[in-house]
Amino acid sequence: MSNPDSFIDEVTEEVRRDRLFAMFRKYGWIGGLVVLGIVGGAAWNEWQKSQAASRAQAFGDALTEALDLSNPEDRTAALAEIPSDGSQTGILQLMRASDPETDKAAALAALDALAADASQPQPYRDLAVLRRVIVAGADMPLADRRTALEGIAVAGRPFRTLALEQLAYLLIEDSKTDEAIAALTALTQDQEAPAGLKSRARQVIVALGGTVEEAAPEAPKTDVIDAG
Repeated sequence: MSNPDSFIDEVTEEVRRDRLFAMFRKYGWIGGLVVLGIVGGAAWNEWQKSQAASRAQAFGDALTEALDLSNPEDRTAALAEIPSDGSQTGILQLMRASDPETDKAAALAALDALAADASQPQPYRDLAVLRRVIVAGADMPLADRRTALEGIAVAGRPFRTLALEQLAYLLIEDSKTDEAIAALTALTQDQEAPAGLKSRARQVIVALGGTVEEAAPEAPKTDVIDAG
């Protein structure tokens, strides 16, 4: 044979190919399972997303239909029949408390349940506390209302400024006018307070006989020129 090295290389390559095919026949099912797992996992994720979207759509439609009812009793009954899970439950509890004039006890119960539900997002729970203080009004001891509001009036909480506003109103109720004016004045200068809240605070300050401090105008911005 003119080229024994070439012959040996061809034989070696055939042996390698035979071994590779043998490995595929023996272990190929593992790769198949991996592929099926990947495809199945992707399909499962898509199915879950589709189911979640369908549940959210059904929940939103049911909520809209219930809130569109003109009769408060019918609206309350319709809300009570809506199934919910996860954060939907928090939204539903807030909606159940939206008609306190119709059933104040039921509204307060819904807000209490939401505020105590650790599985719900903190903003929902804080809003339930704030709403409960407002709905309860004088039926709730002033000291208890103050304690509840102070718990959500700390830095970083989503309804801090609204809670501070309610705390100022409690000072008025407690005949502490000067302290109320000071608290409301601080709110007018709070960078996190929305414009509507600042406007209300100024109106109450004037009604209490206080003086509204005008906000200092912002210094004009000037371009800095690099002399280098």
